[in-house]
Amino acid sequence: MAADPLRAPTRLVEAADGRDDFLRRLRADDELWRDFQDLCDCGGRLAGSASEARAQDWCEGRLSAAGRGAPVRRDPTPYAGWICHSASLTDLASGQRLDAIPLLGTARTAGTELEVLDLGRGTPEQIRSAGDRVRSRAVMVAHEYPFATSTVHRRVKLAAAQAAGAAAFLVAQPEAGVGPVSGSSGRGGGPGIPAMGISAEAAQVLRAPGARVRIEIDGEDLPGARTDVIVLDLPGGSDERVVLSAHIDGHPLAESAIDNGTGVAAALALVRNIAPFVADMPRGLTVCIFSAEEWALNGSREWLRGLPAAERERIVLNINLDSLAGSNRLTALTSGFPALGAFAQAAAVQADTSLAVHLPLMANSDHANFASHGIPALRLIAGFDEPASALRLLLSRADTRELVDRHVLQRAAACAGSIVWAGLSASRSDMQHLRSPA
Repeated sequence: MAADPLRAPTRLVEAADGRDDFLRRLRADDELWRDFQDLCDCGGRLAGSASEARAQDWCEGRLSAAGRGAPVRRDPTPYAGWICHSASLTDLASGQRLDAIPLLGTARTAGTELEVLDLGRGTPEQIRSAGDRVRSRAVMVAHEYPFATSTVHRRVKLAAAQAAGAAAFLVAQPEAGVGPVSGSSGRGGGPGIPAMGISAEAAQVLRAPGARVRIEIDGEDLPGARTDVIVLDLPGGSDERVVLSAHIDGHPLAESAIDNGTGVAAALALVRNIAPFVADMPRGLTVCIFSAEEWALNGSREWLRGLPAAERERIVLNINLDSLAGSNRLTALTSGFPALGAFAQAAAVQADTSLAVHLPLMANSDHANFASHGIPALRLIAGFDEPASALRLLLSRADTRELVDRHVLQRAAACAGSIVWAGLSASRSDMQHLRSPA
């Protein structure tokens, strides 16, 4: 009988000391923290900006060094590009210019004057219940902690407001002192309404009875916009691949430190320390550093769509690192694949880490696009269902390196590393089981 090519080909993979040696190296990797600091030095890394370009050039060099000579390529990838030349939100009663930022890709307006309708949390049900009051008004809703089972995403609220006839949309940061909340409008170049994130202080001004605003947004769609996916491929014992991913892009408001400097720095450290082992593994490792994730997951969606079907079919697992600090608690969002949670938890134990699991698909990072192709995919994230954690400050000016504890990031990287090791070394039957339905 022919040997199974996906069984461990050497004692290195069969022995626990291979994994333990890798994890020891990863935990002691001082370059992880330097990489994190260097990435934050690049700025917020908005897709299409000079900040993003600096970060991608830096990342290409670091990934090449981590891969020990394996070629790194940059795959040009389309996305729904957009640029804002200027924007303002003015309270008409006082003439005060309010602290606000347009949502990425939002519709432009030369100076619309509207009455504000405050709908509190602003769920779709609340918006529908408001009936005709929504029409021709600027609907104001609350920004919610994005990583919780009960979250209603801003784009869901925006879609409901537009469907109900709103003329504009304002999403309010609930916490004072951190400025407006950023994010994508999800418009993707199609019709839309002007949409802005605003500060808690601006929202308080607009809660006055009869509040009216002037909204000005000079934005421009960029047909044919491209970004790059930075790709490193480390072959193993077969043509199957585990994909390790993280997104490098962010927002212009701060350093995009937690989201997602932490994920990129952890991915680089993981690759640097696992590269010597991969050739002796049953399957190879492909590393993808995506951009345009903050644009409604455009970058990874288009990259996967452009892959030949045979290449997609060789991907047996995606491990996506996105926002790994700001809390000591880690969760695997397992995209509706029932066996994936236990697989990840068993691996995390080897890194002396406890790992929570959330099974239903949450389309809040690049793992969702892998899952849409039937590929078992998880997002490793800190602070899930912890609305008081530092992750409440993402998409704001407060997402800076000061929010990140070095030891927390190192522990998260070790947990991620142990899951990647398990994916590379598991038997064919174990990996096939990850695709099994409930």
